[in-house]
Amino acid sequence: MTQLNLLLPDARVVGDLEEGRDATVQALADLYAYPSPVPAQGWVRANVVSSLDGAATGPSGRSASVSNPTDRVVFSVMRGLADVILVGAGTARAERYRSASPKREFAERRAASDQLPAPALAVVTRSGHLPLPSLFAGPAPTCIITSASANVSALRNKFGSERVLVAGDEVVEPGLAVLQLAALGLRRILTEGGPTLLGPTVASGRLDELCLSWSPLMVAGTGPRVAHGLDGQLRLRPGHLLEADGALFGRWLVQRS
Repeated sequence: MTQLNLLLPDARVVGDLEEGRDATVQALADLYAYPSPVPAQGWVRANVVSSLDGAATGPSGRSASVSNPTDRVVFSVMRGLADVILVGAGTARAERYRSASPKREFAERRAASDQLPAPALAVVTRSGHLPLPSLFAGPAPTCIITSASANVSALRNKFGSERVLVAGDEVVEPGLAVLQLAALGLRRILTEGGPTLLGPTVASGRLDELCLSWSPLMVAGTGPRVAHGLDGQLRLRPGHLLEADGALFGRWLVQRS
């Protein structure tokens, strides 16, 4: 029995992820629903996991080593609601990403929202080097977001012009990338990092919410935090807080001035 409890904004039992899993997944989808209507400029949600002492990865160098079973369910729900998954090439390599596949439990919701059966994948790469055939192996579309300093012509010849977006001159500018994805109709944007992508996304002012999972463990060592390269502070307010088996799952909304 894995009971999922809502702690904030009101305390109640959401469901059980072993007995009554399907109903609990749908309840989670309600809790993590995107705003309706989705803003024309897109809505950017970041989903990250951390140990209690702030490590984004464990000894393996991958986020899976600080994850937990309930985190993986929440992860799947957020993917099931998104139009596009935005991820840095380094994270895609380290975590062995592949293009998304349709999930039965989200088919009705996606059809009702005029979404593709599975979210697209958008990989951010400054160099244009993507030695991962799995990124293009599934039925969902994959696009590359790069800078003008990369060999854009070669990328477009290899992957097709419609799959290659240029968002910046020397480096990829996340704010511009978000606007380009939204212009393609991919407005429910889920970024999964890593830290070197999340930091500039926050700095661009384009992050709308942070979904942060805390696993009940300590890692110590020199592992990365969930975001790098952020000057100053960003203030957020709690949307909700969930708990299961000692793990916490927070949804935090960016406070706009």
